[in-house]
Amino acid sequence: MAEMSVQLVAVERRLWSGTGTFVVAQTTEGEIGILPGHEPVLGQLVEGGVVKIRTTGGETIVAAVHGGFLSVTAEAVSILAESAELSTEIDVSAARTALGDGDADERNWAAARLRAAEQTV
Repeated sequence: MAEMSVQLVAVERRLWSGTGTFVVAQTTEGEIGILPGHEPVLGQLVEGGVVKIRTTGGETIVAAVHGGFLSVTAEAVSILAESAELSTEIDVSAARTALGDGDADERNWAAARLRAAEQTV
């Protein structure tokens, strides 16, 4: 099975690092799927997007990301986000509250967090 090195890093911490077989991210140019051996690419992540990583162990890592970049080489994918939160760490009730009470940027981030939490397997 082909694999690649994957890192999911936010400004404040590294959320996940390991080997994966597939990565999906939302960029300003649209959603992109990355397999091992992909052509090099650099993409800007959308504000309030979701990233999914399929690990070599068959697990799916889901995270809400807010801004940043995706860097792809033939052997590695680096997701460098301004803010990110793993779906398993999301406080759904707090995100729902922010969805109704926050400004536009906070609502966008809350919506991404809720989408990521819904995709937790």
